[in-house]
Formats: sequence, structure tokens, C-alpha cells
Amino acid sequence: MINAMSVDVEDYFQVSAFESAIPRNQWEKIPCRVEHNVARILELFDRYKVKATFFTLGWMAERYPAMIQDIIAQGHEIASHGWEHIRVVNQSPDQFRSDVLRTKYLLEDLTSLPVKGYRAASYSINRSNLWALNILDEAGYEYSSSVVPIEHDLYGMPGASRFPFRPGDTDFLEIPISTVNLAGKQLNCGGGGWFRLFPYRFSRWAMKSINEVDQLPCVFYFHPWEIDEQQPKVDGISLKTRFRHYYNLGRTYNRLESLLRDFQWSTMDDVFLQDANQCFQPKGRLSCL
Repeated sequence: MINAMSVDVEDYFQVSAFESAIPRNQWEKIPCRVEHNVARILELFDRYKVKATFFTLGWMAERYPAMIQDIIAQGHEIASHGWEHIRVVNQSPDQFRSDVLRTKYLLEDLTSLPVKGYRAASYSINRSNLWALNILDEAGYEYSSSVVPIEHDLYGMPGASRFPFRPGDTDFLEIPISTVNLAGKQLNCGGGGWFRLFPYRFSRWAMKSINEVDQLPCVFYFHPWEIDEQQPKVDGISLKTRFRHYYNLGRTYNRLESLLRDFQWSTMDDVFLQDANQCFQPKGRLSCL
């Protein structure tokens, strides 16, 4: 089973949890660490012959076009993460449309390749803004990976499909982050802070369960700042936010190495679009979520 590896290309100061501590108008004054971290990720992927999808902020791509070229030169997929990490719940339909088109056009100009995929900042597509999937379809995207079917205080759509589905009567594909059912509760096993929180053996078991029991690919994600234990500490954040952001940063790189050894990986495009009939639920209305 080939699974989908993805990287959300943003720097530590751009995460949603730091919005109140680091205003966007301060971003230009903060030294970026993303280029160095992405270079380390590219070297790691090359060593294990892994291809991945890099969901990239337009803000980052505009400032570091050479980084985008490096990603493309090594055979990875570039996809959109929106322009500057604004959660969809904080955007109107018109604002969202402008955001995703602006990012798509820039990334396509930089790569001379079609940008097929989109991932919402902080997985912020839920039942309140499913219109976003229709706008993405109209804007020329082919898939989104923006739904997490769990209960969470910051994001999530409990009861949503755990597996890829086509919203409404469209060819557009929504590809949720991987979750596993444990004692009647859905747990995120698709990366991010959960990958740092749970022991690696749990993540390995959960993903193998999806491959072997559900017989479907997994979707995994992480951020460049999650392999950067030396990143500056941010003041003015809660203890919960501090724990979530900094916990086990020093172990992420080695765990990623284990993950690359234990599973087979490719891009979102290769895994889900090349033979989509094998990995999505039948067309249905949004109410089937």
C-alpha cells in the first residue's frame, strides 16, 4: 500500500495558535527558518526515495522562489496552503475565492505546473463553510485535504467521512487526514502534534490498521518547524499552546525516519488522483458527510 506524504510549508511564527502573540504585520521582521528546514526535509526524502506533496503558503513562495524550485526539481508536488494562513472560518466566500486563486496563480507561475491540491489553514473547513469546497472546484483545484473527522477545540468535523469523498455531484475530491477508530472514538493518526504526542508504535499500528483493515492509503502531514528544536520560543501564549507546539520537537526527525522506513510513500496526486476509483466513497450529497 502506498500512502500519501505531505508537508505544510509554513514557519513557526505563522501557526494559528500564535495569532494573538505574533500579528501578521510583524512577520516581515522575523527571520525565517523555513528554507533550512525544508532543505533538511528534502535531503531526508531523497535518502529514502520518497516523493511528497508540499502544501505551500503563497506568502512563503513569493519570498523564497528558489525553495519552490528545489522542491519541484526533486520531483515533489507543489500544492496550495492559501496565501498567509488565514483560517477559512474567518473568511467570507469572496475573500476565500480571492485567496485561493491568488495562491494558485503564483505557484503555477513559479513552477510552470498545474496546482491541483489545496489544504486549509488549521484544517478549517467544517460544516459551517462547506461552500469552500465548491469554490475550490470552480477555481480549478482537483482536490482538497482540509477535513479532519474528529472532535477538537480548534478544528474538526465529527461524523465526517474518514476517507476520500466527492462532495455533491462533482469530480472534486476531499481527502481527509487519516484517523483511526479506537474504543468508539476517532483519533488523529495522520501527523502534526498527534505524531509528536503519541508513541511512535501507536502511529505505526494505526496506519497499518488503515492499510490492512480498511485497505486504503493513509494521509500524513507535518510542518518544517516540527523538526526545528532550536526555533525561538514565543512569549505570551498559554501553557496548553506552549505544550502543543513544543512537545517532542527533538524527536520528530527520528520518528519521521522510522515512518519512511516502515511505509511506502508518494504524493497526494499520485496516490489519490491517478486511480481515484480505488480510494474514494461514491458520489453523494454533502449531507452524506
